[in-house]
Amino acid sequence: MLINVAPDIETMGIRAARVIANEIRNKGRIVLGLATGRTPLPMYKELIRLHKEEGLSFSHVTTFNLDEYIGLAADDPHSYHHYMFSNFFNHINIPRKNIHVPDGMPADKEAVGIEYEEAIVKAGRIDIQVLGIGRNGHVGFNEPGSSLGSLTRTKYLSEATRREAAKEFGSPEKVPKEVITMGCGSILNSRHIIILASGVEKADVIKAAFEGPITTMCPASIIQLHRNVTAIITADAAAQLTLPVEDIMGI
Repeated sequence: MLINVAPDIETMGIRAARVIANEIRNKGRIVLGLATGRTPLPMYKELIRLHKEEGLSFSHVTTFNLDEYIGLAADDPHSYHHYMFSNFFNHINIPRKNIHVPDGMPADKEAVGIEYEEAIVKAGRIDIQVLGIGRNGHVGFNEPGSSLGSLTRTKYLSEATRREAAKEFGSPEKVPKEVITMGCGSILNSRHIIILASGVEKADVIKAAFEGPITTMCPASIIQLHRNVTAIITADAAAQLTLPVEDIMGI
């Protein structure tokens, strides 16, 4: 695992975008696994800048988002579908047919997970999977206790995660209780993982995920099982780490 410590969230986003941009330029046709939330926003902002100012093309890029709330339509302002188009897809030249976000209004909740996994396999697997990390150690919506071999399926959110999301919805009661998420096994099937984290409030869970035991009680600890992980985190989020870390400007 390469642990890259950035001085601030903007630099973190720029470095993550640079890794992705280099892969696109080198290969052209790649598959990206994408995350939502506050943490990856600077990364999306920099990728948009690279597209508009430096000609980075997404015409042969395919994307799969990690998760979505069950019960929210694509045009709901709280949906991750809406988030992705507002913050990224509407500003780049990615073909609409190449975009995959889990269906928040599925007719068959069991079938939608199977179909999503089949679409990832058909696309040739995910080349770069971008992850954030929740305060309780969740990645995607794989809550503590999730199987480390799990694939895309529906899950019920913990109260801790619903409280964490409450600021976006106004109150915990308004946060959907159920989600669809790529599983821990789905994430591990990717070729390269980029994990992003910022803020002193993430320092304890970063230490648990990076240096603690691999355990279902901290799903993010699965990254220790992956052979190609780039962690780009802010200095405050790295504050409790004892592993050697680097501030590598070359990323």
